[in-house]
Amino acid sequence: MNAENPVLVVTPGEPAGIGPEILVKLACRHPELSIVAVADPGCLQRAVQRTGERLEIKEWAPRMSARPGILHCVPVNLDVQERPGKADPRNAGYVLETLRQAVNLLNNDQADALVTGPVNKATINDGGFSFSGHTEFLADLAGVDQVVMMLAAPGIRVALVTTHLPLREVPDAISDKKLERVLQITLADLQRKFGLDHPRLQVLGLNPHAGEGGHLGSEDDAIIGPVLERFRQKGFDIVGPVPADTAFNPPRLADCDAVVAMYHDQGLPVLKHMGFGQAINITLGLPFIRTSVDHGTALDIAGTGKADESSLYQAILTADEMVRKQRIDQPNDSG
Repeated sequence: MNAENPVLVVTPGEPAGIGPEILVKLACRHPELSIVAVADPGCLQRAVQRTGERLEIKEWAPRMSARPGILHCVPVNLDVQERPGKADPRNAGYVLETLRQAVNLLNNDQADALVTGPVNKATINDGGFSFSGHTEFLADLAGVDQVVMMLAAPGIRVALVTTHLPLREVPDAISDKKLERVLQITLADLQRKFGLDHPRLQVLGLNPHAGEGGHLGSEDDAIIGPVLERFRQKGFDIVGPVPADTAFNPPRLADCDAVVAMYHDQGLPVLKHMGFGQAINITLGLPFIRTSVDHGTALDIAGTGKADESSLYQAILTADEMVRKQRIDQPNDSG
């Protein structure tokens, strides 16, 4: 895309959740953003009515310019009309189709980045689809064998070696090959998508006290440590394995560009505490930019007008900034 403002496609996610509501709120309050919804236009219009906002939903065509008071939309029809707060498995196919359509726009160079709203994994699976999460689904659509989930908030980024696994399965999932690939993807995208020439990583150990010299588990000394040493010998700035209970002290965070955690709940509770309302999800390793909100569908408040669009706003701002950074670097990449 060569338009002055990046075109960001947004999928609102679960139609019975807060996704449509926060999207229309954001479109009303930030008309300067060039966002295109991939969604059922009727669902969006009903969200406008429920929130009391003033917004026109208009079908989008490539290269259309954003205008105040209008939310452009690539229409995808719901299977059944949404009931706020009551997720319906019959709309599972609709949710996945919005993602497919959005990725098609990116693949056809009609949009610059993807921003996703929250989905309900259980509802999608109940609808007859095997779905473990946005990250894995988008990796499959993009045809890549490995991606990295990274969450970010002001002052902190956390990338994950394993994502949605039961805790008892985590140690067996951490191999030297997997850790190497996660580090390669994280380093490459911190350079390519964030403009960090020499990214600094802090890698957490798996066990308490990073294994305490083997007394609290062998993985840190047998797997994690040797992999990190190989990267350091290649000139990368990587510290670890670091005990998780000391890694998030402010001086340590100030001295790194990202923390690599071994599993989901090792690093993300700290990040979400630090960045409540401003944390976002970023998928590394995709051939396109994808950011997302860090919260769920919030079915308990859907349709009440109480939902806060702050995380979606941060996800859109981050995607916009990443696109602009890539545009600046593109002449060097192509030259």
